[in-house]
Amino acid sequence: MKPAPFRYLRPQSQEEAVEALADYGEEARVLAGGQSLVPMMNLRLARPGVLVDINRIAELGILEQRNGELVLGAIVRHRQLERDPRVTAACPILSQAAAHIGYPAIRNRGTVGGSLAHADPAAELCCVLLATGCTAVLESTRGRREVAVQGLFVGPYTTCLRPDELLVEVRVPALSDHARWGFAEFALHEGGFALALAACVVHLDGEGRVTSARIALGGVGPVPVRLRKAEESLQDGPLSEDRIAEAASFALLVEGYDDVHAPAWYRRRLAGWVVRQALLQAARGGS
Repeated sequence: MKPAPFRYLRPQSQEEAVEALADYGEEARVLAGGQSLVPMMNLRLARPGVLVDINRIAELGILEQRNGELVLGAIVRHRQLERDPRVTAACPILSQAAAHIGYPAIRNRGTVGGSLAHADPAAELCCVLLATGCTAVLESTRGRREVAVQGLFVGPYTTCLRPDELLVEVRVPALSDHARWGFAEFALHEGGFALALAACVVHLDGEGRVTSARIALGGVGPVPVRLRKAEESLQDGPLSEDRIAEAASFALLVEGYDDVHAPAWYRRRLAGWVVRQALLQAARGGS
């Protein structure tokens, strides 16, 4: 199939892009990497009247460290996350997760902003950025606002972005020397959508006790979630195998969903496994 007719706009600046979104509102869709939007348009699951292509906006391709954060523009490609030494130095869990996204051709085109705005519950970046505690920067003709990533996802393939807003940048806290991290996912085949995935960032004190933990779970429910009870169970103790097993057990309480790929009960079982694997990686010295 081919997409329904649409008007194509190619703004040269952020200002032009947000003005286009203000003009066309709900009729417009943003084209970044296009790895999800274009197939949906071809199947006519999405029928935007106006397509706003942001790929020529140089300022949206920024990738730099600033004030203790890794700043990623909306059109930074997955392949850049996978290979750029600035990413592996500041937040290596991003590089590891990016390597699991689809296939090389997809990683060459897919973008940070597109992944977050698409809000696939099983997307690697959505899960990992929730674990890192990143902030999304949204811009419109009314100004800018910042949204903590856990407030960005409101449902499957649904975010809090308003029709006239453009996701322009993501700010990711750089991991400290005391941070340990882990990432794990289960898919039916390499490059396939994950049935469950987990990411964690754990901070330890000088004696190896957990001072803080963020554990994110994706692919099981309608949105990626933090496992706060699991995080609390690790607090003020070592990252030992028995404490990891206890933390992973809280993943079994997440309400899963059924689809053609797996029943809910199976996703919950996988949830416990991926959380345990991610925490074990952190315990082995992921840093």
